[in-house]
Amino acid sequence: MAKAKYKFNPETLSYTKVEHNFKAKLPRLLLLFSASLMMSIIITVVFLQFYETPKTRSLKRENQRLLTQYELMFKNLENVEKVLADLQQRDDNLYRVIFEADPIPNSIRKAGFGGINKYAQLESLDNSELVIKTARKLDIISKQAYIQSKSYDDVLNLALDKEKMLASIPAIMPVSNKDLKRTASGWGFRIHPIYKIRRFHYGMDFTAPIGTEIYATGDGIVKDVQTSRTGYGRWVVIDHGFGYETLYGHMNEFNVKVGQAVKRGSVIGYVGNAGTSSGPHLHYEVHKNGKAVNPQYYYFKDLSPQEYDTMIALSSNMGQSYD
Repeated sequence: MAKAKYKFNPETLSYTKVEHNFKAKLPRLLLLFSASLMMSIIITVVFLQFYETPKTRSLKRENQRLLTQYELMFKNLENVEKVLADLQQRDDNLYRVIFEADPIPNSIRKAGFGGINKYAQLESLDNSELVIKTARKLDIISKQAYIQSKSYDDVLNLALDKEKMLASIPAIMPVSNKDLKRTASGWGFRIHPIYKIRRFHYGMDFTAPIGTEIYATGDGIVKDVQTSRTGYGRWVVIDHGFGYETLYGHMNEFNVKVGQAVKRGSVIGYVGNAGTSSGPHLHYEVHKNGKAVNPQYYYFKDLSPQEYDTMIALSSNMGQSYD
């Protein structure tokens, strides 16, 4: 049994027994508890600082494995990106060239993602920079792969339409010109026969007697039939599809009407001297995607290489045109 404690009272000059009630003990208990708690915290911090629990060691190993996987994934995505870039290059510079289709603009292939930060939820992770960079590259490659897939769908459709396209491209001379003597004036600057000034000639002129047959140079639909006292006089425009149109000017009379389907070699009219013209001839133009192009590049269907060279030399004459 604990001994009783006494306290000296100087007023009564006697000892009084000290009562040990809970209220008297509370301050000491709180002090002891606070000291114990502080000591426990210090010991825990020191322990965690210098010693790892099995669970902590396991989590660190798992994090390291994940980090390694992300690094390998990022390198693999770079390899995939190189393969995709090669596919894009072939698509633009081989397949689409063969089928005379415009390449896909980089603004579409390399389009960003814009808008809100879709990777904000990853910023709180350890090694967030690598994780976000990998996620962003994966999104970009996925989008480019989708665009490339759609492009190949287009190329497949172009391949299926290749036969139709080959029949539609303007590929013969618009008048019978076996000896090439009807090749009068070609593409480029010429002296205008009426105004006597230097002007650009957006086509080729073929001299021929009035009434000479004029042929459609490719399959198509007659888009326009016009008559005027000036300019091309009487002219026909054929829409061949695939971005091609041809124009035939200074006709004597028509043999077609708007909306009529024509085949390559169909007689669409006859040579004349209508409009602003200095003599009977046909003015012929080829347009690709809305712009006039040199017709001399489109006679591959009915000229041998030697005849083609002769035609180029004749059409390059820098004299005057007939219109």
